[in-house]
Amino acid sequence: MNPTVVLKTTREKSLLRRHPWLFEGAIEKIIGTPHTGATVDIQDEHGNWLAKGAYSPESQIRVRVWSFEQDEIIDDAFFKRRIQSAYNIRLNWLEQNHKSETGEYFTNAFRLVAAESDGLPGITIDKYDNVLVMQLLSAGAEKHKKKIVNALKSIFPEHVIHERSDVEIRKKEALEPIVQTHEGTLPDTVVIKENNLKIQVDLLAGHKTGFYLDQRKNRQIAGQWSQGKRVLNCFSYTGTFALYAVAGGASEVVNVDVSQTALDTSAQNLALNFDIATAQKVKHVKQDVFELLRSYKEQGEKFDVIVMDPPKFVENKRHIDRAARGYKDINRLACELLNDNGVLLTFSCSGLVSQDLFNKIIADGALDANTQLAYLQKLEQDSDHVIASSFPEGAYLKGLVCVKRH
Repeated sequence: MNPTVVLKTTREKSLLRRHPWLFEGAIEKIIGTPHTGATVDIQDEHGNWLAKGAYSPESQIRVRVWSFEQDEIIDDAFFKRRIQSAYNIRLNWLEQNHKSETGEYFTNAFRLVAAESDGLPGITIDKYDNVLVMQLLSAGAEKHKKKIVNALKSIFPEHVIHERSDVEIRKKEALEPIVQTHEGTLPDTVVIKENNLKIQVDLLAGHKTGFYLDQRKNRQIAGQWSQGKRVLNCFSYTGTFALYAVAGGASEVVNVDVSQTALDTSAQNLALNFDIATAQKVKHVKQDVFELLRSYKEQGEKFDVIVMDPPKFVENKRHIDRAARGYKDINRLACELLNDNGVLLTFSCSGLVSQDLFNKIIADGALDANTQLAYLQKLEQDSDHVIASSFPEGAYLKGLVCVKRH
């Protein structure tokens, strides 16, 4: 018998809609003594069974739901079944979107498991060619690590399986950071293929699990706006928006980032894809983006296309106002640096910033720049980063393609 979590009156509504989180404040009492990561049953006040999930005594999200099926056992077969199902979705996506007429895939890196959206809360797994990199972010995921690794070994034989559970969010679950390789020998870097462009991924120290796979589709869109244009790529990281811009025929690209390591990787990525003359269309600037934008404004610099892809500005609700000011500031400056009819591709990866709020922030930035933007297209994470219908929080990345009216 699993320990049982009993809910307060009327607090079962989200679970009836199959939302996978149960917060501490919804719990009336706990029958039994669940250990960290243990599987518990969830009941309403009348004793009706609702779900089973992983218990986390240190987190505000006290239970993350594994299953809404009472007879389902959280064993090795469960994890293999869920991961195989997630993989099947990605295989179908690859077939439809990333396979040539000759049968060759022109993309070999994608999100394999998107945590709650794939029915595996706290588990993120990315596939970089023959290397799988996983992040386990919840107490339940940590408890079942061996089962997860065994499932991956079974489905992906001869793949390297590496864990990078080294992110701050683990502290909310009272978990220590862990980095370890479970299977095979991990290379320092791997060169992936994305829409037939070659991109070097730092598996040891790269952001997230090594790379921003979620922007794949948006990089392609940026390239489509770049023909003959002068492009400013802010917060450029390893320069992948620039790769697409150059492939799309940009006349000049300026990559801006505070990390020299990232800029060096950008130069290496250019060399992997283009001849020397073409690669020299890209200039790398190591500087704070806010400072450089103000400097460019003073110098009268102008660009035809600006990509604004900043890091997450907000980690909790207390910081939303501050984050909004930051987004507004950089987008105001971007508007001032755009030529008339210039295009701004601007993003927020902060899940707490809604699409409506983001739209308003960009509008306010344009207003302060004494200009007007036309929103041409909404942007979001690529389709391998699936969003479950019961988990709207999975839609964290949002963006806009805007044109500056003259």
